[in-house]
Amino acid sequence: MEHQQRSAGRLSPSSDTEDMTMLLAPRLAYFAGVARTEHVTRAAQELEVPQSTLSRAMARLEQDLGVDLFARHGRTVSLTPAGRTFLTSVERALAEIRRAADEVRADADPTTGKVAFGFLHTMGAETVPGLLHAFRADHPRIRFSLVQNYGEAMIEKLRAGELDLCLTSPVPDAPDLVARRLDEQKLRLVVPADHPLATRRRIRLAEAADETFVTLEPGYGLRRITDDLCQEAGFRPRIAFEGEEAETLRGLVAAGLGVALLPPPPFPRPGVAELTVTAPRAAREIGVAWLDGHPDTPPVAAFKKFLLSRRGNLLPT
Repeated sequence: MEHQQRSAGRLSPSSDTEDMTMLLAPRLAYFAGVARTEHVTRAAQELEVPQSTLSRAMARLEQDLGVDLFARHGRTVSLTPAGRTFLTSVERALAEIRRAADEVRADADPTTGKVAFGFLHTMGAETVPGLLHAFRADHPRIRFSLVQNYGEAMIEKLRAGELDLCLTSPVPDAPDLVARRLDEQKLRLVVPADHPLATRRRIRLAEAADETFVTLEPGYGLRRITDDLCQEAGFRPRIAFEGEEAETLRGLVAAGLGVALLPPPPFPRPGVAELTVTAPRAAREIGVAWLDGHPDTPPVAAFKKFLLSRRGNLLPT
């Protein structure tokens, strides 16, 4: 009769796994405590719950599973074979929960926590290392998870909760984001060293209307800026190559495969000449963005405050 009653209360085979998990999860620690002590009263004392609550929880757990987990011997209990099998998995699950809790607490620690920080490829050689060096002078044990990507991809990672902050360009304007302009970076027209324009120091972008361009792929902020500047100069660029990284484009220019609008390189690159664009105004804004309403852990708050303090002084001079 007892087995029949438990079977009647058992979840049907068509029940979702998520439903079963929600039913079982709150009682797993109780089950492990009773299994460890083999005594409901002692387990209740250790878990600091009423004995009646613990007894009801174990009876309901067995009812939901449809199996006997314990053999009762007066005030003591012992695990059935099914109970021993279940305990092995429960202990693994509880250990994983403890590990996850320890990890998130460690990531939020004000002194040793972690910041998930994204930035553009063009900022990886010099700007970001310099920022991290300066920040860690006062926060030497804060850890970073660094992600280099193009702007739209980083925004998606922000929305997915994979990043806390990102440096990007253009500065995004979206209702679910908070963005702050930090600095501005001049763009140059990069031409091969043996190009007829290479002897020039300054140029109007319209003078490059007949040139072949190499650019970043669509979706990259710098590509959008290039297209907009060329349109403002009165032409649509003829594009021969599209890439994913600015220094690769600089290499294509050095090989004579086109010209490009690029930010200054971290180090001088042989084989190219870099011309100041006088018209239209060729620059890109660099900003920091984060998800609106997303609570900051102490290390994220500290790094955000540091970045905002660098407004106007973000980029190397």
